[in-house]
Amino acid sequence: MGARIAGLAMVLAATLAGGKNDPAKPAETRGENESVVITAKVYAHPEGVKELLGSDLEGHYIVVAVEVAPRFGKVVEISRDDFVLKTDKDGEKSTPFAPSQIAGRGSLVIRQTAGGSGATPLHDNDGPILGGIPGLGDRPRRLGGDGVGSGGDPESAQAKAHSGASEKENPLLKVLKEKVLPETKTDKPVSGLLYFPMEKQKVKQLELRYDMTGDKIVMRFHEER
Repeated sequence: MGARIAGLAMVLAATLAGGKNDPAKPAETRGENESVVITAKVYAHPEGVKELLGSDLEGHYIVVAVEVAPRFGKVVEISRDDFVLKTDKDGEKSTPFAPSQIAGRGSLVIRQTAGGSGATPLHDNDGPILGGIPGLGDRPRRLGGDGVGSGGDPESAQAKAHSGASEKENPLLKVLKEKVLPETKTDKPVSGLLYFPMEKQKVKQLELRYDMTGDKIVMRFHEER
């Protein structure tokens, strides 16, 4: 009887410990400047991304849910490219991908073959796409290097163009568009998701930066213990 009770106690303790370290649970942060207050939750694990979107994006993306709240009645212009996610692991930095760069048709998929690292995207909003993964499974990468999260010889990467003519629209695209942080001018709080092409990072290594007018906000994420 005593052994049975001890066993149940061990199972309960393990369950409670697992709850505290649930990989699907996001870590949070907050920061502000003279214009806005930013609150953010990071989904750094595929389990959390899948719970949020219905897809884990093949583990190639870290998703950040943000709210931008203007202060003192100011009208601010919200742009996704004002956000940068940085990791202490290797110094990699990335601005967010647009939904069409992740699950759109007619994308250009970059496959790294040797001698390069990082995943800094080239943006063109919802126009021509560089670095998307239309069927998922191909990690987006940038050709060449500019000192920001990329490196290696451009010849170490191979590009494969997708015309998109014969591809069906990925149903995930609709979900990503519905949930993405809108780009707008407003004096009201606005919230949505940012999709960063980054993988296999520990939450404590991540730093979110917001720089709209030169008044930068730097935020570190903290996991609940």
